[in-house]
Amino acid sequence: MSNYLVGLTGGIASGKSALEHAFAALGVFVADADRIARAIVEPGQPALDEVVMRFGKQVLGDGGTLDRAALRRQVFDDALAKQDLEAILHPRIRAELQRQCRDAASAYAIASIPLLAEGGARAAYPWLDRILVVDVPVAAQRTRLMARDGIDAALAEKMIAAQATRAQRVAIADDVVVNDAGLDELQRVATELDSLYRKLAGA
Repeated sequence: MSNYLVGLTGGIASGKSALEHAFAALGVFVADADRIARAIVEPGQPALDEVVMRFGKQVLGDGGTLDRAALRRQVFDDALAKQDLEAILHPRIRAELQRQCRDAASAYAIASIPLLAEGGARAAYPWLDRILVVDVPVAAQRTRLMARDGIDAALAEKMIAAQATRAQRVAIADDVVVNDAGLDELQRVATELDSLYRKLAGA
């Protein structure tokens, strides 16, 4: 059971997943909000039933699975619909993140939360003991996003602009990793932070 919980966040294409893998390689349990978000809307899950009640059966695809593209079309540029969707999903995601982290066998656990800054930070996640932010210059973020998703610069800029700014993310951080030097450096920094977090967990 882990009693020391670290929230990990970063902007799109910042290298958050790579840092997750670096910690996992060190034997640290990582609960991932994106994976939980997908799991709680599987067929038969109460959250999916609530989504269908609110947005209609047109958000279901073949076999009764959630058609994410259809749901995105409904909530895109509709602030009220987005709020309703978040009210259904976010409390469940937060509760499952906390449960998985608390049940982890490692000395401390990491909750990977892409939209931590946008979703209320410490006010929404008061059980986090520490927040780690992966930071990257916007130019590098844009280049990585274009290469990863095969999109143009205009769309990449729009996707980056839809999230919190670098300054907003850094403002909630206890620790910041600037990911501009490759995977080897990311692993080195993860090892250093792992040592720190194990000491804090044991204190």
